[in-house]
Amino acid sequence: MEKSATYYLALGSNLGDKFKNLQIAVDAIHLNIGQIKLISKVYKSPPVGFESKDDFFNCCLILETELAPVKVLKALLKIEKQLGRMRSSKPGYQDRSIDLDIILVEDEVFHTKILQIPHPEMQNRRFVLQPLNDLAPKLEHPVLHKSISELLETCKDKSVLEPVNIWLKNPSKALDFSKYSYFAIEGNIGAGKTSLATKIAHDFNAKLILERFADNPFLPKFYEDANRYAFTLEMSFLADRYQQISDDLSQLDLFKDFIVSDYDVFKSLIFSKITLAEDEFNLYRKLFYLMYKELRKPDLYVYLYQNTERLQENIKKRGRDYEQNIANEYLEKINEGYLNFLKTQKDFNVKIIDISDRDFIQNRKDYLWILGEICNTEIPSGDN
Repeated sequence: MEKSATYYLALGSNLGDKFKNLQIAVDAIHLNIGQIKLISKVYKSPPVGFESKDDFFNCCLILETELAPVKVLKALLKIEKQLGRMRSSKPGYQDRSIDLDIILVEDEVFHTKILQIPHPEMQNRRFVLQPLNDLAPKLEHPVLHKSISELLETCKDKSVLEPVNIWLKNPSKALDFSKYSYFAIEGNIGAGKTSLATKIAHDFNAKLILERFADNPFLPKFYEDANRYAFTLEMSFLADRYQQISDDLSQLDLFKDFIVSDYDVFKSLIFSKITLAEDEFNLYRKLFYLMYKELRKPDLYVYLYQNTERLQENIKKRGRDYEQNIANEYLEKINEGYLNFLKTQKDFNVKIIDISDRDFIQNRKDYLWILGEICNTEIPSGDN
């Protein structure tokens, strides 16, 4: 997963239904750019730098995204255009249906012909500083080395801002994971379960449990000689998964909202049925159920289904040497094993999500669609 950065954006509108324009822009930012963490109050403010009979509605928000600043700017300009703003080449300020500006990006200093960060006028605009102060008063300007509250106190703009008694809705809050205290994301080799679990944990303040497969010394050996190392591999995985899940689920983290893992211990039984001889599997199954009955079961079991072609593409892309010769037949047996298992589980809350035609790493809309499937929430597709 790409490293995300924290952006501070300013939004304004003084034409048409101003509050609605702001809400549409907020929704579009969430859908196309990244995770909205906080939204300030909306303030009514007079125009600054030009004459107009229409006051502005202004606010700020905090955004997390993996996109680079120039890509964020291009996305914001696209949203402005969809909301009817036509930027003019004429000098001076004008009325506008929507205005979306990048104010700060952490402590970055960024200057190009089309974008300057920090915004060069932010310290002179009360309609930016006041809502930004609501969100991050101690945030420091990376060039002026003053906090937002200090800049607000010394700002020469004496405009009077009036709070609007309507709050913008944060679309991120529509995705409610509170019904699950613990859920597991499962899938075939290369399905994307680790990437999805990691992204959800980051975006929604969850405790993350990741399978420690990379530490298993028998895994490369298994791919070289499956018959010789299958039982040893499966036993080592079972022991490690049991210990990890037992330890991690027993350690309460008061600062996290829920737990998400990229595996469930039951995968041990699914893989072992494929890799072990019948007599070995019968022994393995007895040991498995002795251990499994003591473990906490996930509130939701998500299975990410991808077709074999996509799985092979993902395996090649991530480039682990020992995985490069995995046969299609082996992947198909794993898929079949999972699906047969899930169909028979009456005590499991199971959700199978087909992501064969989705790319939640590169396409935020696909990511949000998957979250909507998990939370039983309809996510708007958007027009762009």
